[in-house]
Amino acid sequence: MHVARERQHNPRPLTRRSLLGGAAAAAGAVTLTGTAAGPAAAAGSRTVDVAIVGGGLAGLTAARDLVAGGKTVAVLEARDRVGGRVVNLPLPGGGFTEGGGEFIGPTQDRIKALADSLGVATFTTYNTGKNLLYKDGTRTPYATDGILGSVPPIDAAGLANAAIVQASLDDMAKQIPLDAPWTAPKAAEWDKQTFESWLNANAIVPSAKFLLDVACTSVFSAQPRELSLLFVLFYIAAAGNESNVGSLERLTDTANGAQESRFVGGSQQVPIKLAATLGDRVVLSAPVRSITRSGGRYVVTADGITVTAKKVVVAVPPPLAARISYDPLLPAARDQLSQRLPMGSIGKAIAVYDSPFWRADGLNGQVVSDSGVVRSTFDNSPPNASYGALMGFIEADEMRAYDAASADEVKAAVLKDYANYFGDKAKSPTSFVLQRWDNEGFSRGGPVAYAPPGVLTEYGTSLRKPAGGIHWAGTETSTHWNGFMDGAVRSGERVAKEVLAEL
Repeated sequence: MHVARERQHNPRPLTRRSLLGGAAAAAGAVTLTGTAAGPAAAAGSRTVDVAIVGGGLAGLTAARDLVAGGKTVAVLEARDRVGGRVVNLPLPGGGFTEGGGEFIGPTQDRIKALADSLGVATFTTYNTGKNLLYKDGTRTPYATDGILGSVPPIDAAGLANAAIVQASLDDMAKQIPLDAPWTAPKAAEWDKQTFESWLNANAIVPSAKFLLDVACTSVFSAQPRELSLLFVLFYIAAAGNESNVGSLERLTDTANGAQESRFVGGSQQVPIKLAATLGDRVVLSAPVRSITRSGGRYVVTADGITVTAKKVVVAVPPPLAARISYDPLLPAARDQLSQRLPMGSIGKAIAVYDSPFWRADGLNGQVVSDSGVVRSTFDNSPPNASYGALMGFIEADEMRAYDAASADEVKAAVLKDYANYFGDKAKSPTSFVLQRWDNEGFSRGGPVAYAPPGVLTEYGTSLRKPAGGIHWAGTETSTHWNGFMDGAVRSGERVAKEVLAEL
């Protein structure tokens, strides 16, 4: 949805790439380690300065900085791989595709700096050719380089209304304190309503409401009715860095936005290489069951290993952190917060072909649709185009509708959509990969845990507040790029500073 970069007084018409991106901080699953980490069975018990729960980008970054600060750490990861919601999925014919978070863009400085330090390069997301709008059963290619940019071919009234709505959202987001959105002047008013109710009052042209609805599900993998307006405004405000205010355009765009680039070798190369620097400090297949304070220290009990530590960093999504048993109990407000932050519902479906045939038709592989199980797509081919890959997001209501379906049923529904968008060639991929985060035991959804109405104003102060010697990390705790890989890295850096200051 490209409208009003950093918001000018005269908003430009709503443009379209914004509609597609968004699930960028998405999730992770499958087996792939490539590190010196070991299984819990070989670990037994350890005594360290800091026990870290979660081997995703947040936990690994915290471990890196704590080790650099001279502290001993143990990272306990429930899965048999590192990366959390970031994962490379192997393809049957060789190679891989990304099943979770994969894109980065401007102002995502911390994930870029981490990748650079590990020798993981980036390449530009394929973005050459026309986009597709599939609406009311009609397939409409449209150029992205005209005078109005990536404007979807909807009616002029809808474009004008959507532009005003986006400009309003950006203006409201500027009033949000990133470290305490619940203190915004209108926080109570904004937090008592859903994003849906606000859109119903402001996106009054049906085609404009369609564009904003697709943007919402693309970003949050949740329906507008599920989200607090205050949370949406915070998320927009967080789509920047210390010197660039956030905007919906940057959050959702491909070129110059959050979906601008991908990692050579796949995004999981970053946590894999980071974990390799930590060696056997990282313990895999070790889901944490309990955290108990005993004699001034904490005893963290996981499958196959017990770690005694002065401090604990919990670097997993709040609803999963709530499944750990704590003794003494966590403060009631923290537990209430965790009970109220659900995960979005998301899957990724990747169809692999001998070549990216849509490029020959002048298409860039990006679609926005009002129907089907997949309503936004990307060209996920490798940089050398040695094969073609179409990646589609299955999100919110569409994902929930297929959570109990068989893999074959999902595949059939997805390929039907791809054929509608790209023609009969899309019906016959050489392989097909499906990642359903709702059914992934140590994520249960993605890309982020979101706040429904009333949560931030009532419980937000507990989001980062330590509970004794237990500190909280994870992308949900970040004040910039919340929900994205960059936010995860930032949270790890922040929590390491917190803990080092107390040790």
